[in-house]
Amino acid sequence: MGLLLWIVVGAIAGWLAGLMVRGGGFGFLTNVVVGIVGAAVAGWVLPRLGVQVGGGFFREIFHATIGAVILLVLVSLIGRMTR
Repeated sequence: MGLLLWIVVGAIAGWLAGLMVRGGGFGFLTNVVVGIVGAAVAGWVLPRLGVQVGGGFFREIFHATIGAVILLVLVSLIGRMTR
């Protein structure tokens, strides 16, 4: 059940991040991966910044979305630098 929950949170977070970052959507599967990686990024970064938001499922989506947005912005910046 844990893996399925990660995929659901990743899908939601990746989709939301793709909407927030212009040109950041890469399709469903890639957005799920970006959401899952974003959740890991947020899980590492946000506690170090002292960010504590709510609890439960919605907190996980919020944190994963923030991490996915950070990841999409970094990928976008790297893409611009290599052009």
